[in-house]
Amino acid sequence: MADKAWFKDWFNSPYYHLLYQHRDENEAEQFIKTLISYLKPEKGATMLDIACGKGRHSMALAEMGFDVTGIDLSEASIAEAKLDESDRLHFYQHDMRRGFRINYFDFAFNFFTSFGYFKTRREHDSAIRMMADSIKPGGILVIDYLNVHFVESQLAPIVTTEVEEVKFHISKWQTEAHFFKQIQITDQEHSAPRHLYTERVAKFSLGDFNDMLSYQHMQIEEVFGNYQLGHYDVKTSPRMIIVAKKMQEKLI
Repeated sequence: MADKAWFKDWFNSPYYHLLYQHRDENEAEQFIKTLISYLKPEKGATMLDIACGKGRHSMALAEMGFDVTGIDLSEASIAEAKLDESDRLHFYQHDMRRGFRINYFDFAFNFFTSFGYFKTRREHDSAIRMMADSIKPGGILVIDYLNVHFVESQLAPIVTTEVEEVKFHISKWQTEAHFFKQIQITDQEHSAPRHLYTERVAKFSLGDFNDMLSYQHMQIEEVFGNYQLGHYDVKTSPRMIIVAKKMQEKLI
C-alpha cells in the first residue's frame, strides 16, 4: 500500500478539490495573459495543457482563440472539463508518462507544479519525453515549477485550515530529495483527524530540468522567477518558470 501512487486517488478525491478550490484564480488568469503576451503565439495555434485538472486554464486559452487540448490523469476532473468542450477545446484522460500526439502542438504547458510526483527518475524522464515529443520541432514547452531553494527556506511545518466546515490539518516536511505534505481531515463524519494522503514532490533544480530537457533535444530559452515573469533568483524567487524550445529533428 505504501508504494501506491498517491496522486492517482488524491487528485480524484472531492477533498482535494475542496482544499484547493480557493487558489488565487485572478493570479492564475493574469499569469496566463502575461505568458501569452510574452510568447506571442499565432491565432489558432495548437496548445497542449498537460495535467489540466478541470480545465480552467485550457478554457482561458481557448477563449483567446487558440486550439487547446487538455490532458489529465484524473477521471473525475476530465469528466467535468468535458462539459465545456467545443470545436477548439478538447479533453482526454491521459497519463503524462505515456506518449500523446507526436510532433503535433505548437505549444505545451505544464502549469502550477503539476510534475515531480513520480517515484522514480525514469518516470519523470518519461513525462518530459512525452512533453517534448508532443510539440513540433521549433515548438515551445513551458514548465511552471516551484523554486526548491525558496520553498526550503519558507516551509511551514504545520498548517490548519477550514473550508466549508471541513478542517484540513496539514503537516509539511522535507528530505534531501523531496517535499512532503500530509493531509488529515476532520468533518461531520469524522470527529477525530484521519489521514488522507501524503503528497510528495521532487526537489528538481534548474540543473535537473536542463539535464532532462536537453536529453529530449529541448533547449532552455528563458527562466522566470514569478507569475509576473520577473527575474529568476535561485534563492528568492518563489517560482521557476522554464521556457524551452524543441530543436529541429536530427538527420539520421
